[in-house]
Amino acid sequence: MDWGMANRLSSLMGPDGHCFFLPIDHGYFQGPTTCLERPGETIAPLLPHADALFCTRGVLRACVDPKTRVPIILRVTGGNSIICKDLSNESLTTSIEEVIRLNVAAVGISVYIGSEYEHQTIMNLAEMVNDCEDYGIPVMAVTAVGKELEKRDARYLGLACRICAEMGAKVVKTYWCEDFDKVVDRCPVPVVIAGGPICETPLECIEFVHDGMQKGAIGINLGRNVWKHEHPVPMMKALKAVIHNNGTPQDALEIYEQSKAAGE
Repeated sequence: MDWGMANRLSSLMGPDGHCFFLPIDHGYFQGPTTCLERPGETIAPLLPHADALFCTRGVLRACVDPKTRVPIILRVTGGNSIICKDLSNESLTTSIEEVIRLNVAAVGISVYIGSEYEHQTIMNLAEMVNDCEDYGIPVMAVTAVGKELEKRDARYLGLACRICAEMGAKVVKTYWCEDFDKVVDRCPVPVVIAGGPICETPLECIEFVHDGMQKGAIGINLGRNVWKHEHPVPMMKALKAVIHNNGTPQDALEIYEQSKAAGE
């Protein structure tokens, strides 16, 4: 791996090689979704606990302090909305020149395997990999499922992750599922766990993250289960303990309760 590529990837990870990416890119198709009406205010107390921020160029320019030392993963696909017929109809929205201009550490692209627009989204990934390789910029592929939540099983996610890796993604973001080790073991690049729908309790979220880490994930790319939570900072601290300190679910829950009691 070229030095620049390796350096950018290392900037996204902690010293242990694990990572907590904080995604706030949801507005690119959901608009001003709850708790992201003012993204800058939402992320202000959370950024100190994140290894990287995943966002669009518009929010980056308008809401993120350019003095931040938190690395940026830039979303570079879009072209649809939550009210459209098919969420998978995405195109590249951002040029390589814009990626370089914004000085980001990596880019993120959704790929919809099994959808009507599968070929289009795979080629979006391939095109951006071609461009980014010239400049040593990592590409994170996101195995999106749109509204079809039933696709979240090891067979489907394993297929999607492997295709993304084969196309040149340096990291793949995918959903946790039963037998998650089968997904990770068959993907030759690092895997990070997506947050998915909001969990009913803090422990539910902590447990699936812990299971995914035990089964080979290097970290998480999780947003809604943090910034939509009633106590986002305690939630982030609890998950960080699992990711970076090899904490058990019970350890993490205790950290959550202590941080909550302290009014954080």
